[in-house]
Amino acid sequence: MLSTFVHYALPFSATLLVACAFACLVSGLYLFLFNLRKTNQALKHPYLEKYSWEQLPLSLKMGILLDYFIRLNFSNSRGWIFGQANTLLPHVKADTVPLSVKWPLMGFWGGCLLGIISMLSVWALIGLQTALA
Repeated sequence: MLSTFVHYALPFSATLLVACAFACLVSGLYLFLFNLRKTNQALKHPYLEKYSWEQLPLSLKMGILLDYFIRLNFSNSRGWIFGQANTLLPHVKADTVPLSVKWPLMGFWGGCLLGIISMLSVWALIGLQTALA
């Protein structure tokens, strides 16, 4: 019974992983090549008041984009990293942000986070398949 589940779940998880990687790649390229300035102007992170985008290291740039993603998706959360993003960006109202700013962030970080979950399930299913064989 479990081998039948693994037989069907493994290709599905692998396909989902590839789809997440593709969505993350396409959204990330669009965001960084064409939409980054518009996103930063629309959402106005407080770190960008002190430093320009070009001065920041890659880890802080990704943190700023993650703050934008969290604020747009989890605007009512107050704990852990969600609370920090909502504290830094209280001026951002998710309903008023245009879709042209939202979709690259959703595709980039949504693809990353869902892809991590999918990758873990692929590895777990591969482990199950080898244990059952």
